[in-house]
Formats: sequence, C-alpha cells, structure tokens
Amino acid sequence: MKTAIVTGATGAIGAAIAAGIAAHPNYRLVLVCRDELKARRAVSAIQRDTGNDGVRYEIANLSQPAEVSALANRWEGELHVLVNNAATAPSRRLTTAEGLELQFATNVMGYVWMMEEFHDVLRSSAPSRIVNVASYWAGDLDVSDLQFERRPYDNDQAYRQSKQANRMLTVAYAKRFADDGITVNVCHPGDVRSQLSRDLGFGGHESPEQGARTPVWLATERVGAEVTGKYFEGMREAACRFGSDAAGVEALYEAVHRGRVS
Repeated sequence: MKTAIVTGATGAIGAAIAAGIAAHPNYRLVLVCRDELKARRAVSAIQRDTGNDGVRYEIANLSQPAEVSALANRWEGELHVLVNNAATAPSRRLTTAEGLELQFATNVMGYVWMMEEFHDVLRSSAPSRIVNVASYWAGDLDVSDLQFERRPYDNDQAYRQSKQANRMLTVAYAKRFADDGITVNVCHPGDVRSQLSRDLGFGGHESPEQGARTPVWLATERVGAEVTGKYFEGMREAACRFGSDAAGVEALYEAVHRGRVS
C-alpha cells in the first residue's frame, strides 16, 4: 500500500488529481487543505466516486512555514508520493504574517517547505517521488525582487514568476535528493476553468479530469520513478529553458535559502 499527499486538493485540478490517484488500487490518500468544510466534502466525494475509503485530510495553510512544519511533525507512517499543487493568485499584493508576498509564499515557498519538511519521511519510504504542478504559463522571474517590493505587483506576472520558480526549483531539488531514492519532476496540468484561472482572467477548455492526467500519471506510473528533474506537458517530457539554466537554478535556490525572499 502506498501513501500520497495532494496539496490544494479542494480546487478544480487538485480535486481531480486526488481522485485520480485514489482511483488507483493500493493507494492511501491525504488531502492537505486550508478549509475544513471543503476538505470534508472533498474526502466524501472521492470516497464515493472511487470506492477508496483510505482517504483523509489534514488542515494546513501552506503559506505559513510553522503550519507546514507542524503537519510534518504530526505525520505518522510512510509517504511515497507528494504532489505539490496548492496555488493562489490574489489581485492585489498581500503579505503573510512573516511579511512574504502571499503568492510567492504559497505557490513557491509552500512547495519548498513541503519538500524539505517531508524529505526525511520520503527518504525513509523510498523509492518515493515528488510531483510539482507548475504551468507552461511561466516567466518574468526576477531573483532580485521575488517579493515585488520594487516592481509594481501584477497577479499575472507574479503567477508566471511563481511557475518559473517551480520549474527551476524542481531541478535544484532533483539534484539534491538524487541519492535519497526520491525523484522530483514538474508538469503543466491541462487548461481547466477554475478559480485560479478566473483570478488570472483566463478561461479553460479542458475538464478537471483531463487537466489532472499528467500529474496523476507522474504520481502513479513508472515514468515518475524512472526520471528526475524533468518537465512534462501532455504526458510527455518537454524541454524547459528555465530548468536548463543551471546558473539561474542555483541562483534562485540560494536566494530562497539565504532569506532574500523576506
């Protein structure tokens, strides 16, 4: 029996990813959510639709490092799959209690904190894997202004930056976790109409189930265990100009870990 975590599992794509994993035999699933009522509803729907009663939830705000740490500290048992999917795109610049710009804190640092806090249990459960949900809509990263303290905040630009960062940091962590039996890959999900896409002013032409196909495939099929540090679209490996920028990857990793995001 394998255990998987899906973050942001009450959104359109996150719920479909969670249901897609739960539909596979021999998977237990933990949804990490902010809203308990939505979490309960999501668990009930997945259990009903998949017949998998090994589905539960944990409550944590992934923009808060203390909550991620508390989640990891209370975790019991193995963990074989971590799907980082939680994201937000507020229309105006908001900050967390720690003073971090909210979109970067959630979309980027939430992934970083989850990977780092769950590293030990993923290593002890190996072979294990991490799937980071990013986007082909990526770019505009400025390592000297990750918090939009100098640039005027624009939620689309901030979102693009966060997705570029996801793709680059996937490469950084794939390198650092390579000897631990943990693969780390990143993907663009399908184009799904969701709250996030509405916040960004986009539409969407695919169902949540279609959008979830690539992350579910990486989370459950052999490919996700056989390669690491790769970017995927449409269930195929794709070139990533951001991830291939070795100097840029290391500069971003160092910026994140030297506290220059605060």
